[in-house]
Amino acid sequence: MSDNTTTIQALREALRLTPNHPLLEKLLADHLLDAELFSEAESLLRAALSRDPADGELKFKLARAFQGQGKSSEALVLLDDLNRHPKASAESLIFHARMLFLAGEIAQAVEHYQRAVQVDPKVSDYELARRLGVGARPEESEVVDGRVRAGWDEADESPEPDVERPKETFTSVGGMEKVKEEVRLKIIYPLQHPEMYRAYGKKIGGGILLYGPPGCGKTHLARATAGEISAGFISVGINDVLEMWIGSSERNLHALFEQARATAPCVLFFDEVDALGASRSDMKQHAGRQLINQFLSEMDGVSASNEGVLILAATNAPWHLDSAFRRPGRFDRILFVPPPDLPARKEVLQILCAGKPVEVIDYAEVAKKCEGFSGADLRAVVELAIEAKLQQAMREGIPKPLSTKDFLKSASQVKPSTREWFATAKNYALYSNQGGTYDEILQYLKMK
Repeated sequence: MSDNTTTIQALREALRLTPNHPLLEKLLADHLLDAELFSEAESLLRAALSRDPADGELKFKLARAFQGQGKSSEALVLLDDLNRHPKASAESLIFHARMLFLAGEIAQAVEHYQRAVQVDPKVSDYELARRLGVGARPEESEVVDGRVRAGWDEADESPEPDVERPKETFTSVGGMEKVKEEVRLKIIYPLQHPEMYRAYGKKIGGGILLYGPPGCGKTHLARATAGEISAGFISVGINDVLEMWIGSSERNLHALFEQARATAPCVLFFDEVDALGASRSDMKQHAGRQLINQFLSEMDGVSASNEGVLILAATNAPWHLDSAFRRPGRFDRILFVPPPDLPARKEVLQILCAGKPVEVIDYAEVAKKCEGFSGADLRAVVELAIEAKLQQAMREGIPKPLSTKDFLKSASQVKPSTREWFATAKNYALYSNQGGTYDEILQYLKMK
């Protein structure tokens, strides 16, 4: 039996004989934490805090117990409250700095690290300081006090994003005629008839936000838009923008807009834009707000003209997007992309079956069987039918073309993936529909 185990047992017995003894509780908590008995330590510390909720030492130990169990959010909440006090301990501050670093909150990690070392230089952590760039000089380190040097040094440039030249056009997009017409009006016609738009004082550019259930062709439509006007196409995902270090995400976003401006006309497409532009009122951290401010500034063309930069964005959750993005000149067209209707489903199935060995297919009958299906669901129907036909061909040794019956059978095996989305969207459309933004959802659901 180890010395620590013996001590723990002795302290447990002492507490049994002398319950609720503050000093004994803290000693036992320390030994439990050292032994990685985090759950028992949590129970002990919670009970002690219920009697003395203002004890900062108990809070710090409880934060350690939370962290040991992977309860990072609970630990950070405790540490935020604890270290708000001007006389917070150096141990608590340095522990908080480590947790903030792991959470990607670099600016706050630097602030707490510097406070900890001011309180007690003995808690300094060379490796953490190096990774945060605390006290580093620009000529020696890529990171200086939490900022990437390239974030403020114009000599360092972000890697240029790839600019595609899509071959797809609107002919490869089944259905969505209303959405296509809105895109033509906002994006395509201004490029085809620039003199007419300029005569009315309309700029060539601007933004459209596409929203709707996943798998309904928002990304495909954006790529086809670029192909329709022979424009460049830059597809932006959250991993192309978001980085841990302060200033890096803003720099990446700026580089994307600069590349689009340099290759205009260019469609700049942001997929899952709500991940980059979530409502600032929901954010606790300053860094996220800074990125949104940068995004809005780029869209407004504050530092450079966006003439010829056509901004498309897609989201499955428009209600999470900051309301500032919906102001005129930004995403001033918000288009609902619903699951394809009957004619559109028929058209999508025909496109998906092009070039495949098929008999004369009754696409209308198959489309009727696929009520509420997204484009991705229809692709699954076709893929299932092909797989089943391949298995049959392997058994019989004779390849046969796909039939209407094959598609009807596979359609019965696929469930519409859009139902869950509409269950959520209906609540927002009914109770958070200021200005009628989500009226189209209610119309689709025949509730208006």
